[in-house]
Amino acid sequence: MENLALIDSFSEFKDDKLIDRVTLMAILEDVFRNALKKKYGSDDNFDIIINPDKGDMEIWRRRVIVADEDLDFENEEITLTEARKIEADFEIGEEVSEEVKLIDLGRRAILALRQNLISKIHEHDNTNLYKQFKDLIGDIYTAEVHHVRPRVVILVDDEGNEIVLPKEKQIPSDFFRKGDNVRGIIESVELKGNKPQIIMSRTSEKFLEKLFEQEIPEVFDGLITIKKVVRIPGEKAKVAVDSYDDRIDPVGACVGMKGSRIHGIVRELGNENIDVINYTNNIQLFITRALSPAKVSSIKIDEETKRADVFLKLEEVSKAIGRGGHNIKLAGLLTGYELDVIREGDVEGTTADEDDVELTEFSDEIDEWIIEEFAKIGLDTAKSILKHDVEDLVRRTDLEEETILDVMKILKEEFDS
Repeated sequence: MENLALIDSFSEFKDDKLIDRVTLMAILEDVFRNALKKKYGSDDNFDIIINPDKGDMEIWRRRVIVADEDLDFENEEITLTEARKIEADFEIGEEVSEEVKLIDLGRRAILALRQNLISKIHEHDNTNLYKQFKDLIGDIYTAEVHHVRPRVVILVDDEGNEIVLPKEKQIPSDFFRKGDNVRGIIESVELKGNKPQIIMSRTSEKFLEKLFEQEIPEVFDGLITIKKVVRIPGEKAKVAVDSYDDRIDPVGACVGMKGSRIHGIVRELGNENIDVINYTNNIQLFITRALSPAKVSSIKIDEETKRADVFLKLEEVSKAIGRGGHNIKLAGLLTGYELDVIREGDVEGTTADEDDVELTEFSDEIDEWIIEEFAKIGLDTAKSILKHDVEDLVRRTDLEEETILDVMKILKEEFDS
């Protein structure tokens, strides 16, 4: 029969891997039945036979034979005279099946059919895509950078699906070029009109949790449980882990020999400093562990207000607070308590802006051998170095004046920020 432009539509979609044969046939039948309703007022007495593999179809109309003078419903009835033109021995009351040619629908109707078919197929694709990625929310996904814009990076996966990585979902140190492979978490899928928009995130706590699952077999197998993850993307993170098997050291298993297991995760996150902590229901002990590397002298907890006064020796305060106040902030988020650091002998708590910072906190900007050189003369905090003159430090260490000036510049920026 005359399939006209519709055969092209079949060829275009019959091999589409997102559409199975049964679904494609259902879509095609729905499109044709709508066209028949518009043309004849009803499609109840029409049979549609579709072969999408060959790009072929047939439409048959069933009508009851009536006497010539009794014709009331032309769509459902046919006169005896017209019926005997098809087959000479037809009688009144019998049913006639007659093929309806596509050309009978009219060229304009056929063009509309093709447009409706394409629209239905795309709608089905978008629905499938939405469902597919909705099920992937919270999972790690890898895609290739297709286009870099100031506020967003456009990624494309192996199947050509577009994924969006907004600027605020990127780690501050992230830098992407076209063709780079990017890993992140599928954070959400939003419908923009009829098209799903897939949002990726690299700043989510869930991303770090899933990286642990990928990189650490005991976490993947469920032998080690991740109780909570908090992070300041690209800067620092704390991960509380636990194990129901007393034979397993959860922290040691996650970190690995000389940090071998966690190194890949740190590198993926732009050298984010990750503290892995043993979880415990003992809140005092949990706060103590969360404030590592500082050694806590004592803790006074107020359960009602979820606040805790943490008492430390003077030399431990800067360790507890950490660079930029990150350590104490994350410890508070991890434990669920607002932490006030108090020097032993002081009445009022200290804040991150008022306190010193351990020199080791600057290890990403200051070489380790330089830090060790200052430590030899008892200078292991930022303020202890800034209190001295450059000439004095040149005289007391083996460091060049230019090196000392560079270090001081870095330390001053910390307190100015």
